[in-house]
This record gives sequence, C-alpha cells and structure tokens, in this order.
Amino acid sequence: MKHRAFVVITIILFTSGCAAHEWKVNDRARPRPAKVEPKPEAELAESSKPPRDAIVLFDGESLAAWQPSKWKVENGTVEIVKKTGDLVSRQPFGSCKLHLEFQCPWPAQGKDQSRGNSGVYLMGLYEVQVLDNTDNPTYADGMAGAVYGENPPLCDASRPSGQWNYYDIEFRRPIFGPAGKVERPARVSVWLNGIKVQDNFALTGPTSHKIARAYEPHADKLPLVLQNHGQVVRFRNIWIVPGEDDR
Repeated sequence: MKHRAFVVITIILFTSGCAAHEWKVNDRARPRPAKVEPKPEAELAESSKPPRDAIVLFDGESLAAWQPSKWKVENGTVEIVKKTGDLVSRQPFGSCKLHLEFQCPWPAQGKDQSRGNSGVYLMGLYEVQVLDNTDNPTYADGMAGAVYGENPPLCDASRPSGQWNYYDIEFRRPIFGPAGKVERPARVSVWLNGIKVQDNFALTGPTSHKIARAYEPHADKLPLVLQNHGQVVRFRNIWIVPGEDDR
C-alpha cells in the first residue's frame, strides 16, 4: 500500500508540474499548433453576411466609419499603406461580435513577423493577430489565430498566401470595480476560416510585444483598431454587433 501511494503522488506532482508551465511572452521554444484544413469559402458565405443588427464598418466602398486615413480603398478592399498609421474606428465598442476578412500578399513577402503582419485590436488594447502563417516559422503566440503574446491558436486554420482568411471574433470586455481592480477579465473566442482557434480565453491584460502587461482601468468602450505594421495586408467585409451589455 505504501508503494502504491508513492506512485500516485509522483504522478500527480509530475502532471501538476507540466500543467503549471508558464511560457514567456513570444517564446520561440513554445510548441506551434498543428495545421488543420479550413472550411471552404462557399461554406462560410452565408454566415459572413452582416445580420440586421450589425454596424457595417467597411462595405467595400467607403471608410466613412473610420477616422481619416490614407489606407487605399480599391476593388472592394481596403489595403494598408505603409507609414500612414493604424485604421481606427470612429465609434467606440466594448463587448462585441466582429467579422472581417484579410488577405496577405502573393507572392509572399518577408518572413517571420514581417510577413503579412497586422492585428485586430479590440478596444485598441487586446490584439488578435493577423499574419501569413504559410511556410513561415515564428513564435506560437504570434501566429494568425493567436491572442498576441498571450495564447497561441488551438490549431493553424489559415489559408495559403494570397487567399482570403475569415475571422469571427466574440469578445467580452473586462469589467473593473470601483477601486480599479479587475472584477472580470476580458475574454475572447475566435474562429479562423470557420475553425475555432480560441475558446473563451481569459486575457491576462492588454497584449504587448515581449512583455506581460497588467490591466489598468479604462473606458467601457474604445475604438476598434486595425494595425499598420508596415506590410501590405488587405481587408474586406468588416462588420460588428455590439454586445448586449454595451448596446
């Protein structure tokens, strides 16, 4: 009996030690998730249409829903123009459901974090990464589908360079108490090309490069931001449905 108890305790300690492992932000030793087949665009077409209660942020023609920008609108898409800053929504949002589609260039340009890099910044603080994952080794929490610097995607459901990727994001804003303490962390679920890659992940704070940031109190609603990282990335079909607690 004593020998059996020792074995059980050893297994529990070993398992706990594995589960408790904490990776550094942007740790290149962190395992990358497996590649999976994305759902075909035809299968995603109906769910990609904005519902009646959606606010259309980009319909392929106008950037009227965004603060003045020099990003290029052409052929139903909006394209990043280098050295022109981020694209920032005029209207602030908190909890929401967001849909957008992005395309990284073909032929692929650059490598690592310089290949098709952009980002979807919910409330301007919490980034869901945009990147060209195709034949592009990088750190796991910096891939498309990642909550940047905090959580790699559950799998790599991205399409090849030059094809359109579909993002559906459900975001719950953080809630702060009277003293500024976090009462409910921000949470996010993400589907990339119809495949769930984030499952109600609780963010530890605003996302950042190589450092872990703690929460600081902020407004209940802040603008949506699409990042200009200096690479050409195109977007289309951007719409958002404010969450029930923020309507």
